[in-house]
Amino acid sequence: MSRSKKGVGALKTRRNVLRKTKGYRFGRSTKERQANEALVHAGKYAFAHRKDKKNDFRRLWNVRISGALKPQGLSYSKFIGALKKKNIEVDRKIIATLIEKHPETFARLLVSVK
Repeated sequence: MSRSKKGVGALKTRRNVLRKTKGYRFGRSTKERQANEALVHAGKYAFAHRKDKKNDFRRLWNVRISGALKPQGLSYSKFIGALKKKNIEVDRKIIATLIEKHPETFARLLVSVK
């Protein structure tokens, strides 16, 4: 088999890596080795933080629900417990959306729980 040199392939790889790191600061946007390292780390963080985002949103919904219940004289835990006892299967995301966009529907939900 004839010898193949890696010129074209290496240049293509280098070009692709540097395109992906455009906008990064210092050598990470211009030097191939640093750019590659930056891409690997970016991928790790992106994967981990996609998981964290779900947790962050659930916390936000809990805070919104709790904030809407305090003026009604209810605590978050008692409200969620009452929902489960009444077999009302509405998740926290939907409840938070109701509080924000449809307060009258949330009020009806609150009446049915009390």
